[in-house]
Amino acid sequence: QVQLVESGGGLVQPGGSLRLSCAASRSIFSIKHMGWYRQAPGKERELVAAITLGGSTNYADSVKGRFSISRDNARNTMYLQMNSLKPEDTAVYYCKYITTMVYWGQGTQVTVSS
Repeated sequence: QVQLVESGGGLVQPGGSLRLSCAASRSIFSIKHMGWYRQAPGKERELVAAITLGGSTNYADSVKGRFSISRDNARNTMYLQMNSLKPEDTAVYYCKYITTMVYWGQGTQVTVSS
């Protein structure tokens, strides 16, 4: 069983930055998908950013140019650097890994407000 633990959320003013981390409890092999998702109140969960084992990335149009996804295999950790945050980025952010099973983190709240 693999556990994913997110951290780094919080309250930030518009235009500010946050860095989210997703730490896996052990090395994960045969990863098919690694990504960050978010869910705002009253809305469906949506993909924010994803990264492949080869390092290719893709982003939701709403965050392109502002967010950056990365991973550190040695630390079994994935990151989401969020810059130029907007109030509409407010949501609970989740990390997700897919191998032969699907793993979700518990979520971390990001609130962008003045």
